[in-house]
Amino acid sequence: MLLPKPALTVVAAMIASAAWAQQSPMPAEIAAKLQEMGRVIDPPKTVALYAPLQQKEPYPGVRIERDVKYGAAERNLLDIFVPETAASPRPVLIFVHGGAFVGGNKRTTPTSPFYDNIMLWAAKNGFVGVNVTYRLAPQAPWPAGAQDLATAVRWIADRIGERGGDPARIYLMGHSAGAVHVSSYVSHPEFHEVKGGGLAGAIMVSGIYDLTATPLAETQHAYFGTDPARYAERSSLAGLARTSIPLMLAAAELDPEGFVLQFDLMKHATCRRASGCARALLLPQHSHMSEVYSINTEDMRLTDQILDFVKTGK
Repeated sequence: MLLPKPALTVVAAMIASAAWAQQSPMPAEIAAKLQEMGRVIDPPKTVALYAPLQQKEPYPGVRIERDVKYGAAERNLLDIFVPETAASPRPVLIFVHGGAFVGGNKRTTPTSPFYDNIMLWAAKNGFVGVNVTYRLAPQAPWPAGAQDLATAVRWIADRIGERGGDPARIYLMGHSAGAVHVSSYVSHPEFHEVKGGGLAGAIMVSGIYDLTATPLAETQHAYFGTDPARYAERSSLAGLARTSIPLMLAAAELDPEGFVLQFDLMKHATCRRASGCARALLLPQHSHMSEVYSINTEDMRLTDQILDFVKTGK
């Protein structure tokens, strides 16, 4: 019996995972607990696994600006992480958090290492890091997320040079709902406030790109609405297949299956571009949350790919 493409992707990931188990940078006890948890999205349990591996404040070697306003809305806030050794203009990594469209923040709690961990990794690896938050549904439905990112990219393009960043090398990275907002921004040029989108590349981790391919959850209805007739135009798949902005996408072996399906759809759609297929990575052993909570630990399988994507432009 032939397996559907998402199932084949999962099987391939399982084979890769077995190989990784012999040489994986993921601690064996964490790998076992993630496998036991399975294909669930469970931030509290995943935080408990990864918080002990992360740095605690104060963070040496980095200057931090918290809660900088980039737009008019109450949640139009960003944090900026600049290496104290900043010299020549550095590339800029913007991170957009998830939260199922109705929650989440650029820092999960005032003392949490998440998502400071991504900014610390960025600063250590030659970037100026920018952590962004945005308006939430149901008060701010489609296309509020993409509009907020447009405002943030414009603010960063105008101001990041003062902080050692290079406005010509801005990379926009999103996870989960944040990846959806990134993909919406990239794929709908009508939202751009900077010529060409203002990006050197976009990185989407476990996003949803075709709203017609999988049933929407209640929180997704809160953002995208309940009229299926609008879902095709509010999807990003077609626009991502046309964009000239370099793209990277990732998903996790233990993602819920809908995310793996969306990963496959996006991967194949981008191969129709004149510039060629997007860089695509299915992370062995990881879950929906561990793939980002593990950033700035010894597990560099995702971040090494990001660095190479920035270096090569593809």
